[in-house]
Amino acid sequence: MKLKNILIVVKDIEKSKQFYHDLFGLDMVLDNDGNMILTEGLVLQDEKIWNGFLQKDIIPKSNSSELYFEERDIEAFVQKLERLYPSIQYVNRLMTHSWGQKVIRFYDLDGNLIEVGTPMK
Repeated sequence: MKLKNILIVVKDIEKSKQFYHDLFGLDMVLDNDGNMILTEGLVLQDEKIWNGFLQKDIIPKSNSSELYFEERDIEAFVQKLERLYPSIQYVNRLMTHSWGQKVIRFYDLDGNLIEVGTPMK
């Protein structure tokens, strides 16, 4: 068995596609009318479709999972994030863990938690 994709629910698929392209360089692989696959296996699904499947409320900022990215030049990434998305909501701004890894955590446009950290050595 192989994990194929990670799916997140979004309100505006075009804005989310732009967000993930702007910050992480992800590009669209397939657009299937409310289900969009991006490079690296991230799938954006329109909230209306997800609601139709589950018939349950979507809870933004549930803090039950996160998307994790690594970036060597994290200071440049933080500058880009602040320039392109100045109103982004942070969980924690750039910090350094006791083991030396620098990380930043914030929510995407729909309350999905993202962590960006320097590579572990």
